[in-house]
Formats: sequence, structure tokens, C-alpha cells
Amino acid sequence: MKNFKEYFIVNATPEEVFNALTQEPTIQLWSGEVAEMQAVANTPFTMFDGSIEGMNLEFEPGRKIVQEWYFGDQEDPSIATIILHPHKHGTSAEVRHTNIPDEAFENISEGWRVNYFESLIEFYS
Repeated sequence: MKNFKEYFIVNATPEEVFNALTQEPTIQLWSGEVAEMQAVANTPFTMFDGSIEGMNLEFEPGRKIVQEWYFGDQEDPSIATIILHPHKHGTSAEVRHTNIPDEAFENISEGWRVNYFESLIEFYS
């Protein structure tokens, strides 16, 4: 199992970034893919037309998103945490993703960089 941690600067307020990551219509605008999402703890979610599935665990509007991502039958949960910090250029998004299966690590890391944050940064540019 591996862990991923990286920071991304998005030219939008933390509240805008939070909404872009938790509201279905906005997710579909920046990702170009179907998403099922509610900013409610203990609800399932899917993104990128089902490529990512999991359970929403915790939300602090404008500040924090915590999700469990499913990777088959692994014993320890894979937890993705996004913490949004105000930044002079908008928002610094801190991504911490723990317990990523070794065979999925490169794909997940690339997905965070390209599918999530490059798309979101471009959306707000």
C-alpha cells in the first residue's frame, strides 16, 4: 500500500473549489464526466462515469472533504482527504490519499494530477 500527498493551487475561493468537488452539475462541467455526489456524510459517490466509487465520510463546507475509495476487497480502507486552504492566488488544495494498492498507485496519482486538478485549474482559469 502507498500514500499520495500533493498541493494544487486553484484560482478560485475555497468555497468555490469545495462546491466544484461536491456538486454534481459542477463536477460534470469541469470533468466532462457523469458524477453522483452529495455533500452528505455516509452517502455513496461515483465520479468519472463510475471509474471512481466510494463513500463520503466527512464534509466541512469550504474546508474539507473526506472519502473512502473502493479498491476491491482490501482490508484497510483507502482514504482520500482534501483540505482547502485560502491562498493569495485562490485556494491551496492539499490532497492526502492513504492505502492505495501498489498496482493502482501510478494511475491514481496521475488521476489526481490530470483528471482532477489540471481540469479544475483549467476550469477556473
